[in-house]
Amino acid sequence: MGYPNLPSSVDAGVVTGQALLDLLNHAKENGYAIPAVNCVSSSGINACLEAARKNDSPVIIQFSAGGSQFYGGKGLDNKNYAAAVAGAVSAAFHVRIMAELYGVPVILHTDHCAKKLLPWVDGLLAASERYHAKHGEPLFSSHMIDLSEEPIPENIEICKDYLSRFSKIGMLLEMELGITGGEEDGVNNEDVPLEDLYSKPEEIFQVYDALTPISDMFTVAAAFGNVHGVYKPGNVKLEPKILGRAQTYISEKLGDKAPADKKPVSFVFHGGSGSDVSDIHEAIGYGVIKMNIDTDTQWAYWDGIRKFEKKNHDYLQGQIGNPEGADKPNKKYYDPRVCLRAAESSTVARLNQCFADLKCTNILGGAAEGAALGPRLGGLPV
Repeated sequence: MGYPNLPSSVDAGVVTGQALLDLLNHAKENGYAIPAVNCVSSSGINACLEAARKNDSPVIIQFSAGGSQFYGGKGLDNKNYAAAVAGAVSAAFHVRIMAELYGVPVILHTDHCAKKLLPWVDGLLAASERYHAKHGEPLFSSHMIDLSEEPIPENIEICKDYLSRFSKIGMLLEMELGITGGEEDGVNNEDVPLEDLYSKPEEIFQVYDALTPISDMFTVAAAFGNVHGVYKPGNVKLEPKILGRAQTYISEKLGDKAPADKKPVSFVFHGGSGSDVSDIHEAIGYGVIKMNIDTDTQWAYWDGIRKFEKKNHDYLQGQIGNPEGADKPNKKYYDPRVCLRAAESSTVARLNQCFADLKCTNILGGAAEGAALGPRLGGLPV
């Protein structure tokens, strides 16, 4: 089936392996980045798919360990990350079934995985290996291993081990170098030294030089002042030129082997919420192909519910009785579907802005509707 504007390998549904690489390379070559949205529910996932369809573009749907546990149910025991593994796998199946019906390509990813969370990714990797044995591709497109708080040699060695295993089943590794400031999902880096928020070209080359012999299926979340959360203007100083200097440095090291565009590294922009559009565009120009979005969409989801409650407050104070009469029922107002749909619509509206900011609109050339499910496209064999 495919799309008029994308490589022929890219189809509706979850993309993995060569199709994933082709999609990311297309983003770099054509000057756009794909929004990567953290989701904690099927409602949030559906909002992302709806936004991608409206913008005729691909999207990255990702889960943190905490978000995965929530998806599985906070009432479950999360010993050995069992609930977080089950939640992420359940969410992955939801994405796989629905993405094809929405007619958009989706990169299915997991977010920050610190050293203590590696057993969580190990469980997901085992699930992808089982899925690969049946369907010829992994369950997930990619995983992030975030060892930015560890010594660089240890960070690189562990990433090499995971990339070796990932590459056997067509899965991509995202690694982090340098620390993203702020706080997200229980990880607090608000007080880290300022110098740790900025990666050095030599460090990025170390990563590139170590991982490339294993596989080209990796991206680098290098730090250039990124901070999780939204802060007042002036409190966060992004330096996208760090990425440009790294591309130049590595290209010089590669000499004749450097790519023609002199952008050997595919970068990831963490802490994107609230960033100035000029910084986003500059970063894309230096090879950023993915930007993480969480704080802004969290607010948008809540804001939809907040506005719904404000508009319908007098109809939400009891099952019976409202301004129209003491015996009038209120069921159509407190039905959860109504306020959740308001949350979804608000999220879609915010994501429309994200797609525009990332120059990620009208990418597909026409989204395919009602694609057939099946192992051929990575869907479940239903």
